[in-house]
Amino acid sequence: MSQSLSKMYVHAIFHVKNNDVLIRPEDDDELYAYIGGVIKLSKSIPIIINGIENHVHVLCIMAKTICLADLMEDIKRHSSRWIKTKGIHYQNFAWQGGYAGYSVSPSKVEAVRKYIENQKTHHLSQSFKDEYIQFLKEHDVDYNEDYLWT
Repeated sequence: MSQSLSKMYVHAIFHVKNNDVLIRPEDDDELYAYIGGVIKLSKSIPIIINGIENHVHVLCIMAKTICLADLMEDIKRHSSRWIKTKGIHYQNFAWQGGYAGYSVSPSKVEAVRKYIENQKTHHLSQSFKDEYIQFLKEHDVDYNEDYLWT
């Protein structure tokens, strides 16, 4: 082939470290916009970013020139540095070291987008831990629960 072509939809989830410093509701829109900017700098395309005080969901189209690990490292490193500039509340802010990333079929993109859009309502009835384990099981990801929350 004379050129590289791809279109990979990814749903990524990441959590604040130890629930020590939570994202304040008044800061989430600006945080999500900042994360969207980081995604664009990687030549990827953000579709939707949303979450609640202790975790974030991202749906994006990954650039053909970046791997998921590098994209997530960029998002978490840059957004962590940025949010620390938002006042004393965030001086000890950190993301957990890991993340979850799932490929999304083009036929499921709209359903995933709506799911992410409705995070605040969704988490009135389901905890993050239950949601996370459900995703791992649905995607047949092997995991050891001893290491999920550290």
